Amino acid sequence: MKEPPDMHRRWFVLLLPLALVTLACSSHPTASPLNAARTQEAGRADSGAGGGSEENATTTARLDELAQARATGTFGHRRQAATNDATTGWAGEQVVNPNVDDWEPAVATDPHGPYIYILTTRYGQPAPCKSHCPSPYITLTVSSNNGASWGDQVPIWGVKGSKAQYDPTITVVPDTGIVYAFFLNADRHGGFSTLFIKSIDHGQTWTDPVRPNGQVSWTDKPEITTSPSGQDVYVSWNGPTGGDLWVGVSHDYGATWKQIRVVTGRRYFYAYDGIVLPDGTVMFSESSFRYTCAGSGSFNCVSSGQVWHHAVISRDNGDTWENVIVAKVPIGEDCFSFGCGEFYTGQTSVATDANGRLVFAYEGPLIDGGPQTSYVTISTDEGRNWGDATAVSFNGEDSTQPRVVGTGNGDYRLWYMQTSDGDLQKPDGTHYWNVWYRSSTDGGLIWSAPQKISDASAGAAPYIHTDPSGTTGFDEIYGDYGEIAITSAGKTIGVWGEGISYFGPGGCWFNIQT
Repeated sequence: MKEPPDMHRRWFVLLLPLALVTLACSSHPTASPLNAARTQEAGRADSGAGGGSEENATTTARLDELAQARATGTFGHRRQAATNDATTGWAGEQVVNPNVDDWEPAVATDPHGPYIYILTTRYGQPAPCKSHCPSPYITLTVSSNNGASWGDQVPIWGVKGSKAQYDPTITVVPDTGIVYAFFLNADRHGGFSTLFIKSIDHGQTWTDPVRPNGQVSWTDKPEITTSPSGQDVYVSWNGPTGGDLWVGVSHDYGATWKQIRVVTGRRYFYAYDGIVLPDGTVMFSESSFRYTCAGSGSFNCVSSGQVWHHAVISRDNGDTWENVIVAKVPIGEDCFSFGCGEFYTGQTSVATDANGRLVFAYEGPLIDGGPQTSYVTISTDEGRNWGDATAVSFNGEDSTQPRVVGTGNGDYRLWYMQTSDGDLQKPDGTHYWNVWYRSSTDGGLIWSAPQKISDASAGAAPYIHTDPSGTTGFDEIYGDYGEIAITSAGKTIGVWGEGISYFGPGGCWFNIQT
């Protein structure tokens, strides 16, 4: 759902927003499961500030890499058919647009209609308005036939006063089909605001933006969920004081908002997913880090200790919130690309079925600095208690950002990213990645054999290759997160980013079950 400050590295500038969600996958669950914590904790958060210098530098680096790749002819066109041999039961991986540099996608489906919506963060393309336009900006593409074909990619919103747009997230109101979207807006005065817009005509037009953050001066990494009617809307973000946890609540379809500071402490929070249970309970899946800064007044900080994974819960329509610690894990392997440090660590996702049974997905290593495994844990009491963790990725590979979705009676689908060839590095120090899919029909107890759904052929893009073991994969995860959804036909769609490096260029890809 987003771009946080540059916590993608152990030493970082605690100032900006560039989401740190990650992605990873695995094959056979052989790792020893970590025990899920069952304690509740009300934290505090105190240090830090908002700003855009690091984000501006990252944007500049991405634009430079894109210009160089285009100049050498290595990027900007599809080399061959994306998929020669689609995974069984899947249509085959497709890129949203082979000619552009797209980062960090989001997806939403209409549960009662054939509409699918994909958002991407687009770099290096002509601005979507005549002057003073955002770069990068958020684009939307829509399918009106459950993914059989797609419309044009168009800016979701762009007017003067927006310097840049990041962290797109989108959802469809179940009862009405109205589309809600949030994204992070870099204001011309140097701040970052969360913007809320909605569409009643399947994304053809959008309302003027509303700022759910009110007078909260700086926001990052918004994550959205809504009640079935769309009247009750909830968004979580991290705020201006050391990554403190905030929630915005609206009970009039997003017209007006109140803001609640849920946690004040020394941990920096990141929201990754949100759901509303059948009984109205609201839940966000989040993670938090503890950063220690070098010297008084210094913004050079290092993460230490453990990553905590949280379920942030309201049982009274957003008036009060609980902070339940689901698991605590060591800090995982650093990102392999230049400049992205802790890009892979600290991701979560949560899903419910029609009965309110919860599956919470997260990742973590067995030892500090080790390769991560993706796990799931289950709650049958609205998140008050969580069972022991079950590994869903392969022990010995590095895995990150599991994404889970639920429906019906115990029907859950999940994808995650995972390295290949035993987490062995290529000569340049990087790895090949793939996206793996698993499903459960018994409430998350037993999971199907993993399927590789990043099934594009080597050469389909300049970052897709075959490794020495014969496995085809992509160079680097491109985006702080990807997403998963279920269409009105009951099919799974996954979206994610692949790139040459953390700075790109790259593209947003998707695959749909047949």
